[in-house]
Amino acid sequence: MDRLRTISDEAGLIGWDLNVDSTIARVHQHAAGARRDPQAQAEPPGDEPGDHGLGRARRGWTTKIHAAAEQGQKLMGMVVTAGHRGDSPQFGPVLAMVKVHRPGRQGGRPRTRPDQVLADRG
Repeated sequence: MDRLRTISDEAGLIGWDLNVDSTIARVHQHAAGARRDPQAQAEPPGDEPGDHGLGRARRGWTTKIHAAAEQGQKLMGMVVTAGHRGDSPQFGPVLAMVKVHRPGRQGGRPRTRPDQVLADRG
């Protein structure tokens, strides 16, 4: 994926005005490892560890995808969190994922800073 971004940037196909937003996906209870037989459960039921992309929301288990895309709709960075996490705290980590390497061996540091960032108030 990094190589494709480098080729696209070299051809001038990446617009450096980024859109940042998130979406929530509801997951089935078995995605959290639920078993019909409680004795067969690998871990005791309870809260998911912080590094898992599952979280308890009002309507069940959810996961949230925070993404940054450029104007041509190419994905530039993405972070997956539990569904109850807020958008604002994830703004920095999403932008930190944006990285386009320069072409050639001596390309130097990758480009990480967009010209503009568009986001909602979330």
